[in-house]
Amino acid sequence: MEASWSDILIRIVVAAVLAAGIGYEREARGKVAGLRTHILIALGAAAFTLGSLYGFEESEMARVASGVVAGVGFIGAGVIFRGGHGDGVEGLTTAASIWVTAGVGLAAACGLYLIAVIVAVLTIVALELPKIR
Repeated sequence: MEASWSDILIRIVVAAVLAAGIGYEREARGKVAGLRTHILIALGAAAFTLGSLYGFEESEMARVASGVVAGVGFIGAGVIFRGGHGDGVEGLTTAASIWVTAGVGLAAACGLYLIAVIVAVLTIVALELPKIR
């Protein structure tokens, strides 16, 4: 399978732009993983996906997807920490946004633009919802 450079460029740019939307929301709230981190997560997921799609003759995409999911889980775990006040845990939402951003990058790299856009938009909407205590 072969893709044009313009198609590959579009997939990478879509991944980065959608991730920037998610990362901007995290950055605006002063979270530890913000704009740059989310863009890098999506670009990494897209690069691994595109490398697998076009770099190997017989590639099993499910393996790449599961590798991205597992690998990003470790990165997300790094932003979770125990709060200084009581038994609270902080960073779960940002960790989840990192995980979802990897999915957005993977979907964009596969050319599944509608899925990538819908997931990114719904993620931003979810992040904007007020906390219910």
